[in-house]
Amino acid sequence: MKLSVHTHEELTVLKVLEPRLDAANAPELRLRVSEMIGAGTQRLILDVSAVEFMDSSSLGAVVSILKMVGGSGDLVIAGAHGIVAELFKLTRMDRVFQMAADADSALDMMATA
Repeated sequence: MKLSVHTHEELTVLKVLEPRLDAANAPELRLRVSEMIGAGTQRLILDVSAVEFMDSSSLGAVVSILKMVGGSGDLVIAGAHGIVAELFKLTRMDRVFQMAADADSALDMMATA
């Protein structure tokens, strides 16, 4: 799975560089983020702006990531659009997750939190 990781002070931006998040790569995403959290990452922006398709297994992986972050950290989903944004809306996960239009908006949102 292609990912890019950037750190801005105590915030980590993880950008998914794959056009699809599905059953084939969702477990790897969950594992990679689990390792990051285990290494001390607590405030995470998951940038899905390059993702064109997302299925229920990848949504489950993102929910799992939210649980891993827990009450001691933050997770913002950035850049969801098209089918990906619709998946969050149809499942009402847009009410569970903090959503931002893009990574810069997410950085601004988390900087003020």
